[in-house]
Amino acid sequence: MMTDPIADMLTRIRNAQAVKKPDVTLPYSRIKFAIAQILREQGLLARVEEAKTEGEQKKFSPKQLHLVLQYDATGASAITHLRRISKPGRRSYVGKTAIPTVLNNLGIAILSTSQGLMTNREAKKKGLGGELICEIW
Repeated sequence: MMTDPIADMLTRIRNAQAVKKPDVTLPYSRIKFAIAQILREQGLLARVEEAKTEGEQKKFSPKQLHLVLQYDATGASAITHLRRISKPGRRSYVGKTAIPTVLNNLGIAILSTSQGLMTNREAKKKGLGGELICEIW
């Protein structure tokens, strides 16, 4: 049993980019899919797909999340740093006035708010605070 699936997702992306893999496959969950969609919208991932794998038993076929990583013409990754902020042992919440700017607005922070997952810029515009999930630049 995995205790922090979001940290596992970020680590898989970080490790795949370290060895220049074109894509990553990981177990599906709605929150991981929402985080991946935000990364795709920000231009940090090329494509996000959900796929069903063929299980050994016909009744059991778990969903998988397939992420295609984004690289530039020189082979450098679009994501240079991923950091999990709020962890299961220590949750980190921020109010609407304390939302951080990441790398002088060159990076993004992902927040879980009452209106769903969104970037720090969107949360500031809407005047929402929430749980600070991760920072990416």
